[in-house]
This record gives sequence, C-alpha cells and structure tokens, in this order.
Amino acid sequence: MILIDSHCHLDFPKLVEQVDEVLARAEAAGVRQMVTICTRVKKFDEVRAIAERHENVFCSVGTHPHNADEEKEITVEDIVGLSEHPKVVAIGESGLDYYYDNAPRDLQKQAFRRHIEAARRTGLPLVIHSRDADDDMIAILRDEMDRGAFPALIHCFTAGEELAQAALDMGLYISLSGVLTFKKATELQQLAAELPLDRLFVETDSPFLAPAPHRGETNEPAFTLHTANRLAELKGLSLEQIAEATTQNFYRLFKKVPPLVEAASVSATI
Repeated sequence: MILIDSHCHLDFPKLVEQVDEVLARAEAAGVRQMVTICTRVKKFDEVRAIAERHENVFCSVGTHPHNADEEKEITVEDIVGLSEHPKVVAIGESGLDYYYDNAPRDLQKQAFRRHIEAARRTGLPLVIHSRDADDDMIAILRDEMDRGAFPALIHCFTAGEELAQAALDMGLYISLSGVLTFKKATELQQLAAELPLDRLFVETDSPFLAPAPHRGETNEPAFTLHTANRLAELKGLSLEQIAEATTQNFYRLFKKVPPLVEAASVSATI
C-alpha cells in the first residue's frame, strides 16, 4: 500500500527540527512520498533544501495569500524560473483567504492570478488555498480558465458543494485533510462521500490540523493514514482501494514526480 501526502510544510517549526524522524514515521505508516509546500518565495531555498536532501520529498514554489503583501515584487518569471529545479513539482500555494484577511484582498487576487499564469506556462499543478472566498474563487478560476487551461487542485478542501462542483467542472482536483476526521465536519464528510474518487487526494497540511485520534498534537505526514481511513469509511471502500486511487490521481496531476515502482505497475481500477 502506498499513500502520498500531497501537502505538508516540513520547513515549519516542530517538523523542521526532526525531519528525519518525521520521514521515518511516514514510511512506517505507508506514506512513501510527499510534497512540502512553499508559502513564501523568499524562503524557497529552505523548502528546496529539504526536498534536495530526501529522495521521497518534493516541493512547490509560491506565495501563500497570507503573505501576498510581503511579496508584491515577485513576478511570474521569478516563479517560473525557480520551478525549473527538478525537485519543484508544483506552483503555490496561492489563492484567497478571507477568513483571516492577513493581506489586502486585492493583493491576494493579483498574486493568485500571477501563480495561475505560472502554472499555465509551466504545466505544473497549482496548489490552491481557498477559505471563505468561494464566490471570488469561482469567478477568478472561470475567468482564468477562459484565458487558457491550467492544472490545479484545491488543497485542504473545507468549502461547500458549489465550489466543489465548479472545481470539478473545470477539471480541478480536490484534496482532503485531517479536517475530514473531525466530529463536527459532517457537511464535509457528506460531500466527500459523493465526490468522484478519481479527483481526490489526501494530505495533512502538517504541522496543522492533526486528525483524530491525534487532535491537539503536531500533525505530520504519517497521519495521512487517518484521513485515508476516514475517506474509506465514508465511501464504503477499503483503505487499500483509497490508497491506490489517490496515489494514481496524484501521479496523474503531479507529472514531474517519478512514480514508485510498485505504484507505476498498478492500474487504476476504481
């Protein structure tokens, strides 16, 4: 069984100090590859260095919407240039966050569109952050798709059916985090049960959002297993079926990641 954590932050405190141990626990849990996500281009070197040191770790390059006002000078060309590194397999994370509003919304939108253009030019998947911004998110995605298609996924999906359906209609993927295991996340659980399996990923967003039964602890890639287990329960499938499907989905979108030998030989059957 192979699981992939499509979104973690190994450069963040509580993980960066013990990366070797974190990766060992992930391996023991069946989490064989992961993408450590960049949140500030200015700190990209730190993210890239972690990916360079570990064969099974890959990374992205981009600016989180929280930090959009700190990196106004970062251009599409900057992002595209950095993405040429062999370990960079995605653009982002970028998007809109109206829950915290840590950066002005106009700057978030501008940065988001720059990242979309970088994804369009490179063909690398855009990792989208979207929180409490469904209407603007749908509008920007539709407008940009009209300008030219680009690959993308919405990570740590917690929105409703409207954004989910819009994303699916545009060919995007949806990634589910440990929030899926929370007792009060009933609407998300109902939605996850209905979403097409061939468009789903699992992730941790570690060190945040540790799933049950680890609530209150530091999240880490090994805990991808709990999200996959919960998704299996909701869909009435085995853990192995969920692992196979989400891993194949990952390789379909993250084309720059070399598939593991075992995974490459398995055909998608779900």
